[in-house]
Amino acid sequence: MGEEVSQQEFSRADRTRHREKVRRCLDVFARMLRESRFDADDPMTGLEIELNLVDAAGDPSLRNTEVLEAVAHPDFQTELGQFNLEINVPPKTLAGGGLTAFEEGLRTSLNDAEAKAAEVDTHLVMIGILPTLSEGHMSPDNLSANPRYRLLSDQILAARGEDIVIDIAAAERLVTTADSIVPEAACTSTQLHIQVSPDQFAAYWNASQAIAGVQLALGANAPYLLGKELWSETRIPLFEQATDTRSEELKSQGVRPRVWFGERWATSVFDLFEENVRYFPALLPVIDNQDPLAELDAGRTPTLAELRLHNGTIYRWNRPIYDVVDGEPHLRVENRVLAAGPTVVDTMANAAFYFGVARALAEHERPLWSQMSFSAAEENFQTAAQTGIEAQLYWPGVGQISATELVLRRLLPLARKGLDAWGAAPEESDRLLGIIEQRCLTGRNGASWFTDRVHAVEAAGTGRSDALRRALLDYVERMHANEPVHSWD
Repeated sequence: MGEEVSQQEFSRADRTRHREKVRRCLDVFARMLRESRFDADDPMTGLEIELNLVDAAGDPSLRNTEVLEAVAHPDFQTELGQFNLEINVPPKTLAGGGLTAFEEGLRTSLNDAEAKAAEVDTHLVMIGILPTLSEGHMSPDNLSANPRYRLLSDQILAARGEDIVIDIAAAERLVTTADSIVPEAACTSTQLHIQVSPDQFAAYWNASQAIAGVQLALGANAPYLLGKELWSETRIPLFEQATDTRSEELKSQGVRPRVWFGERWATSVFDLFEENVRYFPALLPVIDNQDPLAELDAGRTPTLAELRLHNGTIYRWNRPIYDVVDGEPHLRVENRVLAAGPTVVDTMANAAFYFGVARALAEHERPLWSQMSFSAAEENFQTAAQTGIEAQLYWPGVGQISATELVLRRLLPLARKGLDAWGAAPEESDRLLGIIEQRCLTGRNGASWFTDRVHAVEAAGTGRSDALRRALLDYVERMHANEPVHSWD
């Protein structure tokens, strides 16, 4: 949904023409795959982080337009809510110090942005869900000013035909309704990208699906929503419910949700794009003037604009990406599992773990997914979202095992092997994977630290609202110190 959308209303004829154009794009995409037209000689990795905005008291700051004007840097963009921003870090290769370059560039950008945001009495926070959000912030008036967000909200509500219901139960239960997709804006994530060739895509996507539950267990950082203590990674059910276009009747009929783990291992990247076209009607049937087949026949690279926009409105936790850079097409796996934060160094540790394990599994001679059912991977994902770092997961050859023991015994060695294959410097791997190791040994991640802190403040007689605010201000202080979360007191 990063594309600009000018059209605000769509007729039945628009939708018919759009369906035909999307299928034409899909046919052209299939031909490009057959003809091996994709750039993957020097694969890049990428990083995006969604940020929350708060005032000095820790309450949401609805000033993303003013902050963007103050920051005035193209790496920073709007997100869905007025209390959100996103930073897109320039892609890099991991060889030759790429992880360190990512970390240093991210710290510099965020520090500069924080200083400029402070000029408009606003501060940046990296956390999966801002715990000081209240029901009053869930108004459509708090959507970002860009009209594409309101259009997307209107289209989802129109497809659904009724208000959105949020119903999440854990230690406590939250039940509320919304007349827009603003609750989706509460979900702020880290997105990791791996550029791959068409031949490698299925292996990298399957590897990413297989370890999604482990990623969630290690990186959970969203335990509170609208004052309630819920899942360790409440982003997962919140995002699933906030963008659901299905009525209860359609759910009962087995219609697939737009926020989707999937239902089978992939055999090619085409599988995923074809499923998106086959299963999901267009939310934004915008038609581009470019004829993709004519572009291809002329020796140019088609943008496949309709296919890409449609793909952007289907929220797989590992999303296939087709993109064109400097006239060359390429493919990426976009890993959307992780919450933002808690710190830059924790973010880079999460990235190193993902990049390393994904490569090791994708290139292993016996694929993990040949030994593990897809439903087991999805169950791991849901279990880890609920219980975080204490999750008990299934792993082939082991059976049920704690997420932390699985990482220590099996996955950290794989991550080191994968990072070596990327060409990462050994000292980078040692430092960042050492953070993952300590997180497992201490049993502390962002979610566990935050809930422990809130409980301690509440035990001293403070009410929930003030306890959340105090815990968030403590969190922000430690976030700026950039010490990994496992070391927080």
